[in-house]
This record gives sequence, structure tokens and C-alpha cells, in this order.
Amino acid sequence: MADELREAIVRGDVRPGHALPSQPELARRYGLNQTSINRAIALLEAEGYIRTEHGRGSFVLEAPAARRVRRVPARGDGSGSAFADEMREAGIAPRTELVRVEAADAPPAVAECLGIPPGDGVLLRERHMFADERPVQMATSYIPLSVAGGVELAHPDAEPAGIYRRLAERGHRVVRFSEDIEARRPLADELEFLRISRSQYVLEVRRVARGEGGEALEVAFNVFPSHLWRLSYEWAAGDAG
Repeated sequence: MADELREAIVRGDVRPGHALPSQPELARRYGLNQTSINRAIALLEAEGYIRTEHGRGSFVLEAPAARRVRRVPARGDGSGSAFADEMREAGIAPRTELVRVEAADAPPAVAECLGIPPGDGVLLRERHMFADERPVQMATSYIPLSVAGGVELAHPDAEPAGIYRRLAERGHRVVRFSEDIEARRPLADELEFLRISRSQYVLEVRRVARGEGGEALEVAFNVFPSHLWRLSYEWAAGDAG
């Protein structure tokens, strides 16, 4: 059963976002008991082909859509949107929604990245990214309020490059970035927004932007389903050491 359903999904007989037949229908079609049906569904979910929603059924997931590309040193003037560029290069229409902007107390992990005491004020920005209206990425960034000056820095909404230009106007020029990547299980809000299964993994990219004196000006956490993205890094041979 799992093999046949997998082949149907790969062939496109069941399109992304569409539901598989109900479990009672599958049981009748294949002459299997509920335990066997559950095992087959769990296998397809673990392989990243479907997502099961309680009370609704199992739905086919999207196929991989784009690459996350990082080049060292970066090309161009850095004024564009990495997310938007990646989507457009894949022939996909990007959209970003600013869902939260507020002054908040820095959580301990964020404070450690920024080199400030836990509880110090930060500007929090949370953004949701869509590709052809499919949810594909969540991004949350934190900037010390002593650097941002206030929540006004986030308005009107801008891609990271736009925020960095505003910081430069305040005397805080971003000159260097570092990224750490972790594969982990999704949190509850990530499951809901990204519409993935509990058995799948997300990639969390933690990006720290630093100023001319080495001080951390921003830490951002980008979370996306591992099966929808491919990481691609490129650098010149002289930078390899």
C-alpha cells in the first residue's frame, strides 16, 4: 500500500495539498486492518510525502521548491532580498508578511548571541514567508533597543538589507555575518504555519550580523522545512582557509 501510494504521489496522480483516500476506504481497497493502514501512513509521513491532520485526513506535501544560497564573499551590492531572489530564480512568486513587531525582553539564548544581559530590551520582528502563497519559512530577528532606537526602525516593513541600511544611518554599519545551522523537530507554531508533519525536520539558521567593532547588531532565526529547501554554499578558493 505504501509503495503504491508513494508512486501515485511521485507520478502526480495525487497533487500537493490534496487528500489521500480515507483510512476506511484504504482498508477496503487493500484488504488491510487498521494497524497495517496506520503503519503505511506513518511510513509515508516519515518519508516526507504526506502530513496527517487529526480529524481531517492525510494530505500530500509540496515537493522541494528552492535552494538557500550563500556565497562568500557575497556577490552584488547586498541590497536585494535573499529570500525573494531565491524564489524568483526558482520561478516562484515570493511574498513576505510582517506578523509581529514589538519591544521585548531578550530571552537568555538571544541575549547570549547579542552579548547583552538577559532581559535587556530588544526590537523583535517576526515575518512569515510564502512561495506561490505556500508557507515556506518563518523568520524572527532581535536587535538591541540601544542599537535600534525603537520599534520605528521596523516600519515600514523591509527585507533585512533595508533594515541594515537603516541601522547604518544610525551609525551601526553591518560588515560581517555568521550562520549556524541546526536540524531539529518542529515546534507547535512551526507545525501549524508550515503545514508539515511531526515526523519531519526543520532547519533553523541562526544568523548574527556584526558591526565594525565586532559587536552583534542583530541575531535572526530562520526556520524552514528541510524537505523544501537545499542549502548551497559557495566561496572563492582564497577564502577556504
